Amino acid sequence: MSAFERVTRRSLLRGGAVMLGSAMATPLLSACGGGGAGGNAKELTFWNFYGPNPQADAQSKWFTDLVAAWNAGNEVKVKLHYLPVSEYLAGTALQTAFSAGEGPDIFLLSPGDFLRYHNGGVLTDLTPHLKPDQIADFADGVLDTRKVGEKVYGLPMEREPLAVYYSLDAFEQAKLSEGDIPKTWDQLLDVAAKLTTKDRFGMLFETIPGYYQNFTWYPFMWMAGGSAVPDNGGPGFNAPGVHGALKLWQDAITSKVAPRKPQGDGAGNAPANLGSGYVAMQQSGIWSVSELAQQKKDFKYGVFPLPVPDGGTYTTDIGGWAFVANAKGANPEAAAKFIAWALGATDAEGVERGRQWNTVVKTNLPARKSVEAAATSAGAFDTPALKVFLERVVPGGRAEPRYTPEVYKAVSDAIQATQLGGVDPAQAAAEAASKIDTFLKGYKGAAML
Repeated sequence: MSAFERVTRRSLLRGGAVMLGSAMATPLLSACGGGGAGGNAKELTFWNFYGPNPQADAQSKWFTDLVAAWNAGNEVKVKLHYLPVSEYLAGTALQTAFSAGEGPDIFLLSPGDFLRYHNGGVLTDLTPHLKPDQIADFADGVLDTRKVGEKVYGLPMEREPLAVYYSLDAFEQAKLSEGDIPKTWDQLLDVAAKLTTKDRFGMLFETIPGYYQNFTWYPFMWMAGGSAVPDNGGPGFNAPGVHGALKLWQDAITSKVAPRKPQGDGAGNAPANLGSGYVAMQQSGIWSVSELAQQKKDFKYGVFPLPVPDGGTYTTDIGGWAFVANAKGANPEAAAKFIAWALGATDAEGVERGRQWNTVVKTNLPARKSVEAAATSAGAFDTPALKVFLERVVPGGRAEPRYTPEVYKAVSDAIQATQLGGVDPAQAAAEAASKIDTFLKGYKGAAML
């Protein structure tokens, strides 16, 4: 399987960290002008990293079929512009296009990018093109990080929650059973120690700095009652819950039950880590179900929700990409109408389109209730792993947060300093909180959620 056939938010977020972590701090988008290829109001450009790609895989076909169906019945056409992952996020193509006032009319956006584009004034309000029943069809909370006030600026394609995968053979070899599946942080480290051998680590957390590492660490912060920015009168980043979450990841490394470096392209790659026997347990997202089926079809594994600290509340992080329209593009209204039709249509065709993307082309949880119901009726969640995700993992989910690059970088530095650098968690949290607080004093953009 080629790299382009296995496009996941894991690789995209990690690749984007270099560009976004540095460039997002500057107001490059505020001067954007008419976008798209030459500003053609009758042909909208749609930049994406799925299709039409050279491999012509199922994900590519879904995108080309989507656009073909729209173009067959609309005067304003949509033209796909495919960019490999390295160019879409790890490179500077998208950023450069917007800086030059030539950004695409439609593009893909994750919550981690949202504030850069919204604060730059280049996201179109989709709300006028969405009926109340369409908005209500989205699962609870899934639109929150794509909204400012009551206005919707992006429609999500999917929900991608995090959980822990474990090797059934490794559990059996360690004389552990289903009853030993850890439910608390202490139990997680204890079970990881029992699973650790001279040839295998017991647990894997991400150690490579980037948006993906932050994404996978946030649930532990939340479960312990911490937050990256002060909210609801809370103390912000320098708080006991944050210290505890940092210490958990640090303890996993210092006790040598977790490696300092993952295999493959990182700790979200289950085939390269769990499937190879490098680790016995691994935190990853729902995308690993399809990756394991495709690359390690005979590998036996199970899935369980993230363990919870004493006195904490179970929470997981839910990511996912969204379609957004360039407010300074050639025809923002037509772009918004296309997005509302593509991802918000509630007729049979629209629901089937969502079902195909989420449970046939990929393994995700649908962003919409009607799509989830259709997928459930079709037996999409009958497999043990996806059944766990649907029934036990996602009910405690929280949308991936949208933070500015300044906040992201401060958190990332704290994770790295404690996890791999041995810095005291309270010290690292205090230093990060000082940077965050200083930044927030002058921040005037949309709310960070």
